[in-house]
Formats: sequence, structure tokens, C-alpha cells
Amino acid sequence: MTPAQRQQLFERLAHANPHPATELVWHTPFQLLLAVLLSAQSTDVGVNRVTAPLFPTLRGPQDLLALGLAAFEQAIRTLGLYRAKARHALEMAKLLVERHEGQVPETRGELEALPGVGRKTANVVLNILYGHPTIAVDTHVFRVANRTGLARGTTPLAVEQALLRAVPAPFLQHAHHWLILQGRHVCQARAPRCGVCPIQDLCDTGKIHV
Repeated sequence: MTPAQRQQLFERLAHANPHPATELVWHTPFQLLLAVLLSAQSTDVGVNRVTAPLFPTLRGPQDLLALGLAAFEQAIRTLGLYRAKARHALEMAKLLVERHEGQVPETRGELEALPGVGRKTANVVLNILYGHPTIAVDTHVFRVANRTGLARGTTPLAVEQALLRAVPAPFLQHAHHWLILQGRHVCQARAPRCGVCPIQDLCDTGKIHV
């Protein structure tokens, strides 16, 4: 994909959705961090379903520690890997209180030092909460980047690094949201909806179906 095509790709995605946002529902920085942690191998819809009754009283790490592991496990039991997620969440909350005065840190190193927080989660938090031009590569972004020819790679890190080089600077802030939503709702894994795709003619795979 040429620089001009990459520019056009993001211009179209931006025109269709000028203000993209995560589909996770959150109201405080801690809620965002917790929701992203819970979203691993789970859908945003599923995460929102379990957090909806929790978040009115679960606004910070102290609230989660007060709730306790057993109650939190029970509340998120419909999510995959819920026992591990609950354990990591409580450990994360404890460190936030001990090391960061209950606040969500703004550096990658500090975020990735928290239990259950990997590079993808850190990228999401840095981007949404603090406005850093990071790109979180989940399965949707990985698929769209490779299918379109926008940024190919065999690992999430390789795709992330390729995207940081490929995405025109004015679009870096929202790039991962546009690509996630494209993969979730249009460029789906089993049956990509090429017929309604706004970037079909720019896509290496989509051109086959033109």
C-alpha cells in the first residue's frame, strides 16, 4: 500500500467516524483500566454486562479491595478466565494504592508492572486516558492490518511497529479505534463484509471482490 493509499484509507475511516471511541463503558480512569483488563479473550459487550452493576460503587482501586476477591469473582464469572482476571485485578488494585496513591499511572513501564497489564492494555490506557498516539493491536487490528496490506506482520508487536511507521501522523491518535471498529463490524474474521467496506478498493484482499 502506497503512502497516498494509506492517507486515503484513514481519510475515509475518519470521514465515516470522526470521533471514534472504545465500546467499553467507563467513567473513571480505574474503571477503564479494569474494563480493558477484563476484556482479554472476552467481548466488550460481555464486559459491559458485568461492569454495569459494579461500576456505580466501584470507582477506584480502594473500592475493589473493599469488595474482595470472592465477591468480584462471582460478579465477573460469565467472562472467560474470570478467576485469573479477578486475582490480577485485586493485585493490580493493591499496587495502585501502594505505589501510585490510587491513581492510574501514565507511563508504559509503570502500567506494565501492574499484574494483568500487558502491552496491549497499556497502549489502550495510554491512548484513551492520556492521549498518547499508541496503537493497541488486538485480533481485529492484526487482521485488518494484514488483510488490507496496511501493515503486515506475524506478531502483534511487529504489526504495532509497522502501523506506527505506516499511519500518517494526523491519524495516529485514533488509528487503533478505527481499525478495531473496522475489524469488529466490517472486516470480520470469517465473513468479511467487503460489499459495504469503505476502503475495499484500497484493500489487497478486498480488491479481489470488486
